[in-house]
Amino acid sequence: MRSPKNSDSESFGARVIPWPVNSDAPRTSTLARAVASVYSACGAFEWVTLLYLAIVNTLIVAYRANLAGAPIYIVVHEFVAAAIVVLSWASARSNDAWLRFARLWYPLPLYIYFFEELRGLVHLIYPAWFDAYLIQFDFSIAHLHPSVWLTRFANPALNDFMQFSYMTYFLYLVILPALLYRARDARAFWTVMTSTAIAHYSVYVISVLFPIESPHFALAALQPHLAGGASTALINWIESFGRVHGAAFPSAHVAGSIVAILASWRYRRWLFWLCLPFFVSMMVATVYGGYHYVADVLAGLLTGAWGFSAGTWLINRPGALPRI
Repeated sequence: MRSPKNSDSESFGARVIPWPVNSDAPRTSTLARAVASVYSACGAFEWVTLLYLAIVNTLIVAYRANLAGAPIYIVVHEFVAAAIVVLSWASARSNDAWLRFARLWYPLPLYIYFFEELRGLVHLIYPAWFDAYLIQFDFSIAHLHPSVWLTRFANPALNDFMQFSYMTYFLYLVILPALLYRARDARAFWTVMTSTAIAHYSVYVISVLFPIESPHFALAALQPHLAGGASTALINWIESFGRVHGAAFPSAHVAGSIVAILASWRYRRWLFWLCLPFFVSMMVATVYGGYHYVADVLAGLLTGAWGFSAGTWLINRPGALPRI
């Protein structure tokens, strides 16, 4: 007997059975079967992603006067929503390995795309920055600016390590899901993906409601240039294509990473201990590099913890585990 973990409903391999077409049945019955087939192909990740798109589009419609090209954003979001539904449905009815691979891993570039578009959405509601509140919060902790104070320890080797630690965020998004995918543990895989989505989307919505530009911009006159080696050069090269101005609160790096850390503790304890030192270093690096205020980090921890809690709860709802 298979364990529940490896049953067809919780492993990568369960298929959506095509609905039979009965010419004598009412058309509404066929339509209902089609809708049911599409719905069963989607899961909790699709639910939260489509909800996020609906929320953002609603905000765009309500404040369209503040956004140049508002109709374009709406059309693109509708296209993304349609593509998600079609991909989910098609992969559930196909044996094509590449199609199913795309269906499992499309969430990763989606997070990055939604973050990048915040450069245009960050002032959708409020035209100003609210950094003064977070600067005051940080200053009240020790009567100094943490991101500026930390640079007194700057040297090329430390700078490079901090930049490397900052970039480990991208590894956290991939390593644990890849291990769970290899183990064919669909429930754990989709718990991580859904939790990460909830954490990120929560960050993105808050970023629109409470625009923060980060110490890199707000305290630019006090932030020295940090010279380093390969990691510093790599991150400078990436940001040469356009650094997102805003979307600093809460820290998406911290929120996404804490989901991975909490999930690692639950599913791969050895990975938790391996990543923990780099995770702590990454939190320091977000302030050290001027990317975030301490308040951003604390809010990121709370948002990530909320995302993992909500995702764990949601994945246990009926129909939350997609059939692919």
